[in-house]
Amino acid sequence: MTSVSKEKPHLKPSTLWVMTIATGLVVANLYYNQPLLGDIANTYHVNSGKAGQVSMLTQIGYAVGMLLIVPLADMFKRKQLMIIDFAFVIIALLAAASAPNIHILLIASFFVGVFSLIPQLLIPMTAHLANPSERGKKIGVVMSGLLIGILLSRTISGFIGAHFGWRAVFYIAAALMVVMWVFIYFLLPEVEPDYKGNYKDLMKSLIVLIKNEPKLRMAAIRGALCFASFSAFWTTLTFLLKQNFNQGSDVAGLFGLVGAFGAIAAGLMGRLSDKMDAYKLSAFTLLLIVISFIIFLFSGHSIAGLIIGVVLMDMGVQATHISNQAIIFSLSAQARNRINTIYMVTYFIGGALGAYIASLVWNTYQWTGVSWVGIVLSVIALLMHFFNRRKVQNKTTTVHS
Repeated sequence: MTSVSKEKPHLKPSTLWVMTIATGLVVANLYYNQPLLGDIANTYHVNSGKAGQVSMLTQIGYAVGMLLIVPLADMFKRKQLMIIDFAFVIIALLAAASAPNIHILLIASFFVGVFSLIPQLLIPMTAHLANPSERGKKIGVVMSGLLIGILLSRTISGFIGAHFGWRAVFYIAAALMVVMWVFIYFLLPEVEPDYKGNYKDLMKSLIVLIKNEPKLRMAAIRGALCFASFSAFWTTLTFLLKQNFNQGSDVAGLFGLVGAFGAIAAGLMGRLSDKMDAYKLSAFTLLLIVISFIIFLFSGHSIAGLIIGVVLMDMGVQATHISNQAIIFSLSAQARNRINTIYMVTYFIGGALGAYIASLVWNTYQWTGVSWVGIVLSVIALLMHFFNRRKVQNKTTTVHS
């Protein structure tokens, strides 16, 4: 009991900024490839479906890394784990930058995903260090960094890819990881682990958490369906712009700048989640996603329609994500990294499947098919949200009694 004060340093503003910047720069590694898929397809003379596997395998790698590595943050010192992880992500990025063929790039992309998991150590760490009354607000700040990283990564990689080639994007990303390694090493506080068992028992406890936490199960499924629709859009946008508008990776990247409005929503939703019912909030944000894909369905030849849809979709997806995280991080302080693992692994499996399905659908049904994929996924998420609400509320009353 006497170690509690050691384990929980104060969350200073400077610490929060370091965590926010690191979260944004590391998560960007997962999305640099999306505006570049057309250029990658041209470099290796492969079709859009094969190039789309680069995005899919990056997402799958992220899910694998979260499943196997993130739970270790409940066993080992978190800062130490991050320092080691940075070395591996730098190697993976350099391998992607220099890949001589599509097969090496696919393997390297998988490992870029595996080792770009540091945001999923920093977000639970934020929840751990923050005062309970400000938890949603502080998570919202770090999530704003994450969302800006996700969205501006496409803008930056699209611009660099158009002017210096897609390989330059990965070399620059590797250099940024070296810089962030230094920041984390010198400025981040250490957090001592809470879990005292072995790795096997740690992994088994994931199953126990899934069984015992209905709110976690619902948040994970809801998040996976939202992120699947999100990935379906971003994976195929570059193909749409090339085909219907004769535009390249730089324009695809600019849509990330438009989507940065979602980051504004993230900060707002973090504050709202501290004050209002997260389930009511999620119903509204899920509806935004449905509406956005209906707009996309009629915007295959309209840049204005695509812009409106992107703003609504990103606000809906990111705000739902914030709401989900406010729910799950209130469940068990001792198991936050494992809870986050369950949620985020499910989330990114959804993203990987969304990217894969959209790549296949694009080859046959083009943009109309992709829009319907997004509509179906988001409607399922909304219906599940409504149908499960009462059941989840009843079960959780028992769990927390």
